[in-house]
Amino acid sequence: MTPMLEYHVSARRIDAHGSLAAAKNAEIILDTDVAGRPDAFNPAELFLAAIAACMIKGIERFIPMLKFDLRGVEVKLHGVRQDSPPKMISVDYELIVDTDEDDRRLDLLHLNVRKFGTISNTVAAATKLEGVIKRKA
Repeated sequence: MTPMLEYHVSARRIDAHGSLAAAKNAEIILDTDVAGRPDAFNPAELFLAAIAACMIKGIERFIPMLKFDLRGVEVKLHGVRQDSPPKMISVDYELIVDTDEDDRRLDLLHLNVRKFGTISNTVAAATKLEGVIKRKA
C-alpha cells in the first residue's frame, strides 16, 4: 500500500486587513479584510489558484511521460459563488497551451490533467468543474 501524502499549512491573523499563511519556506498574504484588499488573494481566488496550480503541476508531470512539446501554459478560471448558503457552485476553465502538438495529443494532455489532478478531482466531486483545452493563438 502506498503511504498517504500529508500537507501542512498554518495561517495567522496579522490585523483586520489581512492574514499570513505559511507552508514549507513560503508565505502568502491572505485577503481576510471584510472590505477586501487588492494586493492579496481572497479565499475564493485562492481556491481558483489552487485548481490552476494543480493543472499546471499535472502538465509538468505529464509532458516528459507523453514526450509532449510545450513552450508554455496559461490557465484562466471563472468561479461562480452563491450567497445562501455560501458556496462555489461552478468553476469553468480554459487551459491555453503553447505547442505545435496535434489536437489528438492536446486532448490526451487534457484527459491526463483531468484524470490525475488531486485538487481538480476533489473540486469536481464537490461542484461543477468544466473546461476546455486550447492551443495558444
